[in-house]
Amino acid sequence: MHPWRKLAFGSRTARRLALEFRNDAVDVKNLPAWEALALAPISRRYAPCRLLAVMLWGVVLTAAVGLSPEFDDIPGVGDWRVAAAVAGLFLLRGVLVWIEARYRAWALREHDLVYRSGVVVQSTVILPLARIQHVETVSGPLERAFGLVRLNCYSAGGLSTDLVVAGLERTTAERVRQYLLGRIRELDDEPAADGGADG
Repeated sequence: MHPWRKLAFGSRTARRLALEFRNDAVDVKNLPAWEALALAPISRRYAPCRLLAVMLWGVVLTAAVGLSPEFDDIPGVGDWRVAAAVAGLFLLRGVLVWIEARYRAWALREHDLVYRSGVVVQSTVILPLARIQHVETVSGPLERAFGLVRLNCYSAGGLSTDLVVAGLERTTAERVRQYLLGRIRELDDEPAADGGADG
């Protein structure tokens, strides 16, 4: 097609699209409810993994407080009382961590990745696959001991993770990672394919 004819064709197409443009109101009552989405729970090993991490920190800090001489000169306050208070706080923290870990769930759909977390402050993140540019799996020593992996998803130009799916088993995380990488390649090829078809 001659460049001038192609430019004229593009102008007519733009005018036609402008005439067809609509901006109707959306009835929110008819929108699909994401709350009805069936989320899959993360690995059951995640709760004991998180609990063990909290308890290890609790033991270290409780021992440090109990052996510290800083509280000896305060009347009515002994090292054992402060240590007991610290231990109680970590025990409460452990209960909350266990409940929160059991509440976590996720779902992988055709066009997005969903992750729910939190009990006191609940959070549900829905990340479109079209935004994902890079995916990696990460695991610390304690996570590796429990066979768990975190799936980190990054968007274009992002220095921090847009979504961290924690508590996945290693085989599951690797399958999801490979699937997401495949979808990223497919989405990257779509503009090139459309441009070739237009030409």
